[in-house]
Amino acid sequence: MGMDFSALRTLISRYCIGEENWVDSRTVYIGHKEPPPGTEAFIQQRFPDNRIVSSKYTFWNFIPKNMFEQFRRVANFYFLIIFLVQLIIDTPTSPVTSGLPLFFVITVTAIKQGYEDWLRHKADNAVNQCPVHVVQHGKEVYKQSRKLRVGDVVLVKEDETFPCDLILLSSSRDDGMCYVTTASLDGESSHKTYYAVQDTKAYNTEKEVDSIHATIECEQPQPDLYKFVGRINIYMNNEPVSRPLGAENLLLRGATLKNTERIFAVAIYTGMETKMALNYQSKSQKRSAVEKSMNAYLVVYLCILISKAFISTLLKYVWQSEPNRYEPFYNQRTETERQRHILIRVFTDFLAFMVLFNYIIPVSMYVTVEMQKFLGSYFIMWDDEMFDEELEERAVVNTSDLNEELGQVEYVFTDKTGTLTENNMEFIECCVDGHVYIPHVICNGQVMPGADSMDMIDSSPGPEAREREELFFRAVCLCHTVQVKEEETVDGIKHGLHQGKSSCLYISSSPDEVALVDGMKRLGFTYLRHKDGQMEILNREDEVERFELLEVLTFDSVRRRMSVIVRANTGEVYLFCKGADSSIFPRVISGKVEQVRARVEHNAVEGLRTLCVAYRRLSPEQYQEVCQLLNRAKLALQDRDKQLAEAYDLIEKDLILLGATAVEDRLQEKAADTIESLHKAGMKVWVLTGDKMETAAATCYASKLFHRNTQILELTTKRTEEQSLHDVLFDLSRTVLRQHGGMTRDTFSGLSGDYNDYGLIIDGATLSAVMRPGQEDSNSGNYKEIFLEICRNCSAVLCCRMAPLQKAQIVKLIKTSKEHPITLAIGDGANDVSMILEAHVGIGIMGKEGRQAVRNSDYAIPKFKHLKKMLLVHGHYYYIRISELVQYFFFKNVCFIFPQFLYQFFCGFSQQPLYDTAYLTLYNISFTSLPILLYSLMEQHINMDILKKDPSLYRDIAKNSLLRWPTFIYWTLLGVYDAIVMFFGAYFLFDNTTFTSNGQMFGNWTFGTLVFTVLVFTVTFKLALDTHYWTWINHFVIWGSLIFFVVFSLLWGGIIWPFLNYQRMYYVFMQMLSSGPAWLSIILLITASLVPDVVKKVIWRSLWPTTTERIQNADKLYKGQLSEFTPLASLHAPPKSGNHRRGLENQRNAHNPRRSETLTKKIMFTRWQRTPDYCTFAPLLQFADGSLHSRQGYSGAGPETSV
Repeated sequence: MGMDFSALRTLISRYCIGEENWVDSRTVYIGHKEPPPGTEAFIQQRFPDNRIVSSKYTFWNFIPKNMFEQFRRVANFYFLIIFLVQLIIDTPTSPVTSGLPLFFVITVTAIKQGYEDWLRHKADNAVNQCPVHVVQHGKEVYKQSRKLRVGDVVLVKEDETFPCDLILLSSSRDDGMCYVTTASLDGESSHKTYYAVQDTKAYNTEKEVDSIHATIECEQPQPDLYKFVGRINIYMNNEPVSRPLGAENLLLRGATLKNTERIFAVAIYTGMETKMALNYQSKSQKRSAVEKSMNAYLVVYLCILISKAFISTLLKYVWQSEPNRYEPFYNQRTETERQRHILIRVFTDFLAFMVLFNYIIPVSMYVTVEMQKFLGSYFIMWDDEMFDEELEERAVVNTSDLNEELGQVEYVFTDKTGTLTENNMEFIECCVDGHVYIPHVICNGQVMPGADSMDMIDSSPGPEAREREELFFRAVCLCHTVQVKEEETVDGIKHGLHQGKSSCLYISSSPDEVALVDGMKRLGFTYLRHKDGQMEILNREDEVERFELLEVLTFDSVRRRMSVIVRANTGEVYLFCKGADSSIFPRVISGKVEQVRARVEHNAVEGLRTLCVAYRRLSPEQYQEVCQLLNRAKLALQDRDKQLAEAYDLIEKDLILLGATAVEDRLQEKAADTIESLHKAGMKVWVLTGDKMETAAATCYASKLFHRNTQILELTTKRTEEQSLHDVLFDLSRTVLRQHGGMTRDTFSGLSGDYNDYGLIIDGATLSAVMRPGQEDSNSGNYKEIFLEICRNCSAVLCCRMAPLQKAQIVKLIKTSKEHPITLAIGDGANDVSMILEAHVGIGIMGKEGRQAVRNSDYAIPKFKHLKKMLLVHGHYYYIRISELVQYFFFKNVCFIFPQFLYQFFCGFSQQPLYDTAYLTLYNISFTSLPILLYSLMEQHINMDILKKDPSLYRDIAKNSLLRWPTFIYWTLLGVYDAIVMFFGAYFLFDNTTFTSNGQMFGNWTFGTLVFTVLVFTVTFKLALDTHYWTWINHFVIWGSLIFFVVFSLLWGGIIWPFLNYQRMYYVFMQMLSSGPAWLSIILLITASLVPDVVKKVIWRSLWPTTTERIQNADKLYKGQLSEFTPLASLHAPPKSGNHRRGLENQRNAHNPRRSETLTKKIMFTRWQRTPDYCTFAPLLQFADGSLHSRQGYSGAGPETSV
């Protein structure tokens, strides 16, 4: 296999030759033909073949590569070192005790990863071996896909998938266009139009295509699906003719040809250089807060381990300081041992103690956590409540590493369009020179039937305005990228366009454009088709008007506008431009600007999406100048986007304003309820959108992000023009801090009535100024900190006019603030990808703006409303489960190893093991692993319905509360206590000579077995006591694991095993169980170990119960029917003395609720009677203080109650 020196050439060209403006490009020879002599040098570059490789391993490198990856994990590497130490030096335990668990963990992980990679190999082979049509010597031949090379001319037929990235040369359609769906790339099912090279589109047969003599110069491969820069040099009579190539000429691997019989195209990027393959690159690894806590605990336990080994080594030499203890008569040392240096002896003993105590580090915890995350993620995918029937989509888990992070979210950053709203646009009205047109209501100054109750501001336009009106309608009909589906098959019959206007089906990647064109159709101007460079529209008189499409100035998020240049039948050339009002108004030189602006602002306040439309007539000279500008920019290989942007800026000026349009994007189902629930759960919701402020603010009120009594603080360009940014920031800071007394809103529950509700609105331009404060202002201080302080004291923030990069900057700003809160970003479009990747947890919505957000997210859900259950239920459960798993693993290993440490004080620090090798090996693998794994998959400490109805329960687990250091220390001390009880309990019982009925004394292995038996039962019962959700599987696994331990011990000690060189455990377990006092001691020690934890829980639950514990107690009282019969607010903790006014405020709220709150009574459905009866139902018990409550006392529940 030859080497590819392209990377080396790149480096040499850049750094040695010193070409500063060197362009990273490649030259492709179509059909592998050399250019004519004297035109350019023929340098055949080497490119990769078309083989796709998505697998990580090969047959030969699987073992070394997989082992390297696994031993990069600290825990695995640590156990490998311990295992090697056991092999090298004389240690008290067999190397099997460390080697077998390590081998088990490594093998399970390797099998899982190997199987996944085998599936990838299988999929790769299926793709690489599929046949492809290639044109060679004027004939069509077949090749395997993997053998395709750059420069090959490929024939693709309808409904076939493109085998690599291709430049379209010609199409079976006369206009040289083809239609493509890119659903497998970005999820967009709409047909996109691509264009053949103008000079080659007439070549329609294999022989004609084979006669093409041309080269393509283009950029080197890069992953952006929507960007491509290149040019084609076609040799006609040995003279090259250059034509620009852009993304509209590039057909991407994975896309499918539609509505086009066949095309010819040339391969330019193959194999792993295709844009699809470059997008395989994995995202940066995100780590959850739980994983960071695990690693911190691991370091602590490693320190404990080293301390134990150091103390034991020190005490050993103190104890052996007397000669008869150093070398007793029964254990005399060899001459070699006597002559060994003291430092070597100390180091060897230290390593031996490290090996003896190393089980305090739970290696199997990592594999258990991996399995818990992997298997637990299926509960999201299997959840029928998160299945959307309309889209026929379920929730998707792209990474299971962040499951528990869903239960720790503090900030939610959401997009507006397509996330909070449906992205299902409906044309509402348009305004032309101040005259309003509403389809089927007001048209051409005539009030239509059914318009009686509408608020109309319209006066009939005079004859002179008729021309402007029709020009506006034509502009909207022409300025777009909408495609018309030419034929529809209904019941086997084809319906063409001209059989009726109603058969038009508009397709576009932008729902706005379809709504506008459809709105114009309802107003009498129908867009028919784009064919042979002509755009056809049907006017009110049913006459077809044709306009030649000369240029399209495509939309981009920076300009926020698009334009078309067309030539009418009269020969006049028009530039029609539409875009956001902020990008159109500054470029307008005439027109009724004030009237249109007033209507735009009115519609924005109503929550409608507005666009302004303007035009400009171009003289022949101006048009020629425009063509030259565009051609110069399009042919540039370097900075083409920048040059095009500059050209567009020069062309789109001196416009005449025609009018504006208004489109409605309805709020998604239950979006308001979801946002309200997130607020009650203690999360702060920020809306980041590119829309104008008024439109976004209206949506925020509708979605209950802002309430009617929310005091809005503005940090916008309009305000910073009136006073300096420095003054505005300090004014806002004083406003919020004066009310809150310098404490952040996080200090309070967020539902208190004592504090004003603040909402902040900031726009993109002001945010840029905040992020980069002016250097000339010496008193500017740190604007970011002041901005963050204001935000912390606001219940909601709206960021409007945001560029995609600014969305990511906002997320990063909050994420890296001093509190380091857990952030979640949710969006549905490509412009949301940057913030989804930046946030701790990224969630994609399966919307209408493609699947880029879904592909780049950690989780994907069909609708915004599903976020509520994902966080409040699944996130809550995941966090509860994994936090118990982590704490339990460390607890049971302390219980396991601390008796071993204590035992050294009674065996002269001789490194004698307390437990048998089999018990050491199987403790974490078999005896105690399955119960905690099942607990971490199935535990439901509170009913699912209650979690949904009472979002405030989410606060109980906020800020990693179950894995804080006090909790960790409690579990560790509990493990130490249990270990002391087990060890010394057994020790004092053994001290009793009547321990056996026949007077025979038990040995050290019986002592160790007794401690181990108490240990296994204690840690298993501890988990059983912590389990709230019992199923037959729990019973089977918990009691089954104990039975397995007993059966194994009976077999292990009941048979003489031939492969063992010792039989020290023979009959030990049976002899122990034959003793009555042994049975009694096991029961007593298990009870003594568990009692303190039980007593602590009872006292804590009685005196200082959390909201979660109140709900659990109430649920037991109502026998699992709490969610049906009990108002949940009555179970919340009573107000603290500092907030005694909150109850009064809630009572006031109950009588004077906010507009956003429901005025309905709380209705219960009682099942105690034969016939259904609906009645109001007061809480029977007030669990806060145990006292009975009258019906009147219930009014204090306030708006928090949700039943």
